[in-house]
Amino acid sequence: MAFGAGLRPLTATPGASDTFGLGCAPIGNLYHAVAESDADETIAAALDRGIRFFDTAPHYGAGVSEARLGRALAGVDRDTVVIATKVGRRIVDAAGSPVPTGGVGVDTVGDLTRDGVLRSIEGSLERLGTDRIDLLHLHDPLDVDEALAHAMPALADLRAQGVVRAIGVGMVWPEPLTRFVREADVDVVMIAGRTTLLDHRGETELLPEAAGRGVGVIAAGVFNSGILADPVGAPYFDYREATPELRDRARRLAAACDARGVPLRRVAARYPLRLPAVEAVVVGARTAAEVDDFAEAEGVVIPEDLWAELQDAAEALEVGRG
Repeated sequence: MAFGAGLRPLTATPGASDTFGLGCAPIGNLYHAVAESDADETIAAALDRGIRFFDTAPHYGAGVSEARLGRALAGVDRDTVVIATKVGRRIVDAAGSPVPTGGVGVDTVGDLTRDGVLRSIEGSLERLGTDRIDLLHLHDPLDVDEALAHAMPALADLRAQGVVRAIGVGMVWPEPLTRFVREADVDVVMIAGRTTLLDHRGETELLPEAAGRGVGVIAAGVFNSGILADPVGAPYFDYREATPELRDRARRLAAACDARGVPLRRVAARYPLRLPAVEAVVVGARTAAEVDDFAEAEGVVIPEDLWAELQDAAEALEVGRG
């Protein structure tokens, strides 16, 4: 099943975006609590802007994100939206005990067993109020060998049964993700924060390998935790305060964009789509205003010479793992 044919079927939906998706971690109370009404408005804004690809996970708010997304999409024609969620972690209550199927807890713990995968997808289907998942990722597996031996065969069986349409793996680090591309029958992978204007590590080996094997790539974390959205007001890289070098580089990127009249955050949102194998970009939002802002990036005209200038400015950067 080709990623392009299977996960971007939205051309039949007039006005729908075929490149941008809404990341639903923020509406799962990531970093800040989000009111139920605000979560509803965020998803409604995405639908209004033609966004039909929604990425969630049990880990986002220990089930809160999935439950909110499911409620907000309850009246939407299921065939017009693409829902991605994840397995590899199980939801637990305050005592560390598993919550009932479809329930919401307070935390998640890793579980790469076949039984863990099957229980996780059962809970996700209930919270999301759907009978199928379009894209099922294995979520940040810490033990690649265990994941390949137990979790990935379970995902492949779910795909064969039609419970999910496509399977993949979502991670931050490109090296283990490249191994999944080589050793597992995945349709797509999601790489977070490593195909950005400041961090090109995913471009060295992962993207060429994915392109060569016909595996689609979804780019997430395109703002590197904030510095590429607002280098002055949100100077964070990989969830930490950015180094002076990174701040300086981001400010110079912003200055180059400002000189062309294009905000850095919109250029950053579009950058991964220039790379081989990258089919879509997922951007997280917690408010309708944030959705409106990143949705504007799809139609912004970015001069070709600006891309060249930004590449020249960033190509010498070596980002440490911190």
